[in-house]
Amino acid sequence: MGHTQFKQAPLPFVGQKRMFLTHFTQILNDNIPDEGEGWTIVDVFGGSGLLSHTAKRLKPKAQVIYNDFDGYSERLKHIKETNQLRRQLFQLVDGKVSKSKVIQGELKEEIIQAIKAFKGFKDVGALAGWLLFSGQQAGSLDELFKQRFYHGIRQTDYPNAEGYLDGIEIVSESFHTLLPKHQANSKALFVLDPPYLCTRQNSYKMANYFDLIDFLRLINLTRPPFLFFSSTKSEFVRFIAYLQEIKGDNWQAFENAQHIKMNATLNYQVTYEDNLVFKF
Repeated sequence: MGHTQFKQAPLPFVGQKRMFLTHFTQILNDNIPDEGEGWTIVDVFGGSGLLSHTAKRLKPKAQVIYNDFDGYSERLKHIKETNQLRRQLFQLVDGKVSKSKVIQGELKEEIIQAIKAFKGFKDVGALAGWLLFSGQQAGSLDELFKQRFYHGIRQTDYPNAEGYLDGIEIVSESFHTLLPKHQANSKALFVLDPPYLCTRQNSYKMANYFDLIDFLRLINLTRPPFLFFSSTKSEFVRFIAYLQEIKGDNWQAFENAQHIKMNATLNYQVTYEDNLVFKF
């Protein structure tokens, strides 16, 4: 098993939880004894796998299940090719456009042609990170090519992700089917970091669109022990308070849960509050 402890996801991922790793680590250590033997940790909206990775490093004997909804583990297998493409594109732009400035005209066209001609794996998430305004995403290459390009191409290669998902069970299924499988196990910790409601969700494949009904279903399937991440944008915290007030469905699951707040920055224009609600 690789022993590098990653402090952030090897490849960029919008919404990875690196700001919360210290809290996450503390909570797991406070509530799950020793190496986690007998425990199952279910990372239900696994995203970049950073929480799964951290959980497995902290509690190596626990069963860690990473629900990879977004095909992130596939992206990790191709880091080498992503780095090759990065070098090609960086050479095209270096010295012609300053960092963060708009890329247009012929140069934009050259970049598009270089991407199209590249024989290896094309990581749309990484490309969006290099070429779009901070925080913007694209669902496909076609969508990417239509947007305004900015020079955000990394100067260095991404780290090798070797060992990042060692010992972790990777599944890809809806939370509707995943959670019930572990519902009855009191030593199964639910790690819940759902897509935020009411925000542009195009980072999630439309097939996995997460709407209000999904949110309410998730609330009904949640039971302690759980860790629930959310931002103020999703109004989750207010909803939980309301649930207590009206003693709505499954309100007891959230009674006396603990709450940690953090301020996060998306880009120089956008800051938001991130919340972590947990109960063991």
